[in-house]
Amino acid sequence: MYRWHPRVHFGVEYNPKVGEVHPLLTLIPVTETKNRPAVIIGISSDRIGTPEGTSFYVTASKDLEHWTGLPIAPYAGIVYGTNEHRWRSIGGLNIRLPHRFTSLFQFDGVKLHPSLTYTFNDTHSLTFLMVRAKDPGFTYTFSF
Repeated sequence: MYRWHPRVHFGVEYNPKVGEVHPLLTLIPVTETKNRPAVIIGISSDRIGTPEGTSFYVTASKDLEHWTGLPIAPYAGIVYGTNEHRWRSIGGLNIRLPHRFTSLFQFDGVKLHPSLTYTFNDTHSLTFLMVRAKDPGFTYTFSF
């Protein structure tokens, strides 16, 4: 991922299992404030576990620690996936853990995919992912 601007990120995603390359784009037209959620628009690969396809999504996310005292940030949205050519409701919950760990529960409109990420610094992270909550996998992310 390349952070061209704090509100514009783009990059490339490679899935070696199926030999597929996808563009990644994240736009943040509305930033989060103390009382307002962020709105995020993006493009990525279609849902986890599909053999191919691109997704186009809009989500809203809000860090709730200020209101709840808990280090959590839920999100919800809608996505169009080209694999099945349909719209789906999506959502999830990010939980900040100690020592640079975070846990993310992603619901792609069909299945739940829990993950645990360790961030080495602001540019490198390693994620252990349970695809469909049963098949293990790893992702490595480098941002610049």
